[in-house]
Amino acid sequence: MPFTLQPLPYAPDALQPVISAETLALHHGKHLQAYVNNLNTAVAGTHFEALPLEEIVLKAEGGMLNNAGQILNHNLYFAQFHAPKQGKNLPSSNLLRAIEQTFGSFEAFQKEFVQKGTTLFGSGWVWLSADKEGKLVITQEPNAANPIQKGLRPLLTFDVWEHAYYVDFQNRRADHLAALWQIIDWDVIASRYDY
Repeated sequence: MPFTLQPLPYAPDALQPVISAETLALHHGKHLQAYVNNLNTAVAGTHFEALPLEEIVLKAEGGMLNNAGQILNHNLYFAQFHAPKQGKNLPSSNLLRAIEQTFGSFEAFQKEFVQKGTTLFGSGWVWLSADKEGKLVITQEPNAANPIQKGLRPLLTFDVWEHAYYVDFQNRRADHLAALWQIIDWDVIASRYDY
């Protein structure tokens, strides 16, 4: 069965002003659709055709890996948002406790996460992930890489490819990353962290 574009769980204008409807149309509707189309072409007639996306990311190489990785990354990315909230937007007590134990405070975690996203050279992703024991770690993953390739469970990600923010923030990557905290759906992130 071919891979399909995962629909957005919100209206195209729901994330404004953090992510505009124009950016979503390009990022989700064009970039992600191209990865889906490319992967379907790459897996056709191979043993990868029947594998789940995560297994392709773990076993494939080259263009097949790049397209599968980008689909997995974007699916996790787009599913983690909701309309902007006023005031503090914090995770549930279990995840918040783990963040505070690992990074000292939620604010220290946010600062390190944005710093790692801002300093990732070129294109890629910054991730909050958990190891097999539930210990949290922030990683910088270049291009289409995903933390599952390191045996980690991905929880939260910010896309630092320019197409994710250039329409709305031009070259101000740090401003874009700082704004994303307003639209994180911590219930989604907490559901990925079940330790």
